Amino acid sequence: MIKKAVIPAAGFGTRMLPAAKAVPKELLPILDRPTIQYVVEEAADAGIGDVLLVVSRDKKAVEDHFDRMAELEDRLVAGKKEALIASIKELASKVKMHAVRQPEMKGLGDAVYQAKWHVGNEPFICMLGDTIFSLAPADAAANDLPAKALVEAYERYGTSVIALEEVPTEKVSRYGIVGGQMLDAGTIRIEQLVEKPSVETAPSRLAIAARYLLTPTIFECLEETKPGKGGEIQLTDALQLLLKREPIHGVVLKAKRHDIGNPVDWLKTNILFASRDPAMWEAIKPMLKSLM
Repeated sequence: MIKKAVIPAAGFGTRMLPAAKAVPKELLPILDRPTIQYVVEEAADAGIGDVLLVVSRDKKAVEDHFDRMAELEDRLVAGKKEALIASIKELASKVKMHAVRQPEMKGLGDAVYQAKWHVGNEPFICMLGDTIFSLAPADAAANDLPAKALVEAYERYGTSVIALEEVPTEKVSRYGIVGGQMLDAGTIRIEQLVEKPSVETAPSRLAIAARYLLTPTIFECLEETKPGKGGEIQLTDALQLLLKREPIHGVVLKAKRHDIGNPVDWLKTNILFASRDPAMWEAIKPMLKSLM
């Protein structure tokens, strides 16, 4: 059983400047909730009750969002705003939140390594804090978001599992790409992990998609991973070491990935999510039509 999730949320968010200078990109809202709350809710829906945030010293606001605010709760009680009270307390009743600070910005691999003492000798899910997922209306009932899909794959194979999405050929050089043996329509036994390959050398069009279920062996691999460009420790490099020691599977996601780390995708994601809220869509649809 997977009990713990780790959410790296320490980066500067340079693509979202100047907004991200004062407000961490993980707190930028998608409709009525900050982005990172969707990530924690995804973990909770997969049955995970323990979440560790990996933050930098200037991101205390991320920790504060998940803390109790007694004054606000008292004000809502006095105003008899039960629905708002429930929306604030519901997640806290499902998930115990923790935080650890990444002393230096030394890459995703280093951020994950900060979780070693919290995770211990257990498998865990790593979920990037600036990426969320949505399901098409036809698939929504299954609630098959990545964390749940990875947990189910782990229960089946007992190995590390990486979330994957198929990307256009011309975009493979932007991602970590995997190759291997397809076991069924949605699962691959990974045999190769290549960071940002050329179109000519890419082993497939299956890209790593912001969610990883990892065995604790990853921490040994991170300790052996040498810093790369900019002195950063890359998680993909550690995964290549892990692949030499134990099997890794990949799950091709049904869900659509939304990277809110840039203004265009953040805006598109807000519009998409609004389109699936009938009341909100009715309110904004006339304005959108008037701009066409």
